[in-house]
Amino acid sequence: MARKASTREPLADRMYKELLTQFLNGERAPGEALNVGALTRELGVSQTPLREALARLEKTGLVRRVALKGYSVAPELTAQDIRNLTDARCLVEPAIVREACMRVTPEFLAELEQSVDLLDGAVHTADVDASSFQTYWLADAQFHQALADQCGNPFLAMCYDALSGQAQRFRLFSKRGRTGVEHAASDHRMILDALSARDPEKAAELMRVHLVNAAARTLENRSPEH
Repeated sequence: MARKASTREPLADRMYKELLTQFLNGERAPGEALNVGALTRELGVSQTPLREALARLEKTGLVRRVALKGYSVAPELTAQDIRNLTDARCLVEPAIVREACMRVTPEFLAELEQSVDLLDGAVHTADVDASSFQTYWLADAQFHQALADQCGNPFLAMCYDALSGQAQRFRLFSKRGRTGVEHAASDHRMILDALSARDPEKAAELMRVHLVNAAARTLENRSPEH
């Protein structure tokens, strides 16, 4: 008789979700030290699954590890970081959208539609409600990741993967309380419409404008010291 597969969630997965939720809810400040010993006591787990979760979060760009110092929440991006990141994304993501438009399928469009619908639902609450902010953050990331997955060029996808962690960091730390989710929802909807119309050049240009405008809004809202 075959053994029944376990439905228990691995501890490392639980710790990853728990810490990510804390970041999304603003419970961990940018630059805050993440002491492994203290976290094991706080979360009631051993160090092994916790370290695995922290290593996974490091890959997202939300956690930083420094030799001999340990883990900490990644600092906020500086204004120059945002400009540099936007320049890099504007080289990679319009090309990804152009390629993805050549490979449109009903399933792909449905996935994008789902993420845009989630953004639409978060328009009025993402800046004031932690749960709605999580919806915004995850739906925004889902949209961009789906495009990278569909582009059919593994080297472009690798470039996006290298940038995606910093893009997540940009969404989380640069925009909490001022997400501009209404702009994101509208921009994503227009990109989706261009993809549905099989217009790769329009879709690519809409992505470029989306990235540039998102960065500009964030820089506009920053305090002078940043």
